[in-house]
Amino acid sequence: MTSSALRGDVPVGVADVLAPELPALSDAIIQTIGEEVPEYVRPLSGEFGRGVRAGVTQALERFLGLVRGPEQPDPELSRVYVALGRQEFRAGRTLDSLQAAYRIGAKVAWRRIAEVAIDAGFGPNTLATLAEAIFAYIDELSAESVEGYARAQSEVAGEHERRRRELIEALLRPGTPGHELAALAEEAGWKLPPTAAAVACLADDAPRLARRLGADIVQARIEGLGCVVLPDADAPSRRHGLEVATGDRPAAIGPNGPLSRLHESWCLARATLEAVASSGAVSEGAVSADDHLGDLLLVDAAHVVDRISESRLAGLANLTPVARERTIRTALAYLQHQGNAPAMARALHVHPQTARYRITRIREALGDQLDVPDARFELEAALRQALWTLPS
Repeated sequence: MTSSALRGDVPVGVADVLAPELPALSDAIIQTIGEEVPEYVRPLSGEFGRGVRAGVTQALERFLGLVRGPEQPDPELSRVYVALGRQEFRAGRTLDSLQAAYRIGAKVAWRRIAEVAIDAGFGPNTLATLAEAIFAYIDELSAESVEGYARAQSEVAGEHERRRRELIEALLRPGTPGHELAALAEEAGWKLPPTAAAVACLADDAPRLARRLGADIVQARIEGLGCVVLPDADAPSRRHGLEVATGDRPAAIGPNGPLSRLHESWCLARATLEAVASSGAVSEGAVSADDHLGDLLLVDAAHVVDRISESRLAGLANLTPVARERTIRTALAYLQHQGNAPAMARALHVHPQTARYRITRIREALGDQLDVPDARFELEAALRQALWTLPS
């Protein structure tokens, strides 16, 4: 607390005149607060009453000290007002009542201080300086209580977040006993659903995504990513809600199932998100792991498919990037449609004659492996990986 609000001519004698009034003034302020602030219309007893009385008494004494002369800021003196802010939060109230009490206290104090100062013969300049100082001083006390309230909010939010993280870690740990999950869920204020799916997203996106999905959603940072647990994820409204909530932000959802298999859902969701990111594809919002199982197989066996590609796609090495991409897409369409030129043309959005011409070109590049069953299997894996990793 500083004395900056007391710049001006304040005679030394003002403090001596005000000092005898402090006990009665303190009682008057407490009584008026109890009469005019509905939430405080109760006996000022216990921790609450002690806090209010200490706050009023210390506020008046500190103000009188400022009148007597400059003081050095003392963090210890702020504890009472920070504690009052904390108590309001713990009582489940907003700061409106406490701030109203501060304003009422300032008005009562000013009326009495003005009466005493006038009776003592102090002039208008002194009164104006004291008035300005009182209300600036109350603003500072109020700011300290706001800080205490915010600290209490932050502590509760941090504890809430910690409990939900512990819950999610237990859900993702195979074999966690049911009674342990039930206890953790109760502590976290979450009802265990019969089924759920895990959603993987960027860590910073998880809190926003959870808020948009509803009150029954829990989220935490897991393995550097955001993990959101989505109950009853197979419900149509859930999937639509996820698509709306994610927008164009990257996210992947694993399969829905019993909570005992949520770790599998998380592994697939995480792998899908990482596979989409590694492909360089432009994010289209939420994707399903079930729609990318073939791609996940290629990603998980990337070193094997790389070795296959060296052999099966060697004939594409000297092609330009444009020609290589065209050949990859044509060859994959050939394998998927068993060499049927009209079907390939529809898939590639080209004329059938163009498809037949391209078939000739891919045979020149890839040879007879297009017709050997084992080779076709390996070739399709190599082509799918190559297509997956093409620049978007």
